[in-house]
Amino acid sequence: MIWALVLFAALLIPLSAVILDSPAFRGWAERRRGVPDGADPALERELRQLADKLETLETELGAANREIAQLKDSQQFFQRLLEDPAARQAAARLPKPQP
Repeated sequence: MIWALVLFAALLIPLSAVILDSPAFRGWAERRRGVPDGADPALERELRQLADKLETLETELGAANREIAQLKDSQQFFQRLLEDPAARQAAARLPKPQP
């Protein structure tokens, strides 16, 4: 009786490997994960990576746009300061910040 259980377990290991590696089982597993039929999992992974990169680039572009707007404001302020002598004199009288 014990030999029958040992033989059954020995045959069950390769049989389960064959079943788990079959295209039918893979298709079933992909459908359970939500991957459409015929879609390549590597392609899906690459599309996800590209979407993540796009989101990162959009975030960095937004930050760069904010910095550019701040630089424009600073440039306009200094331009007005250089063009207006009264403002230049008033700015010269302001106490300088201590480092």
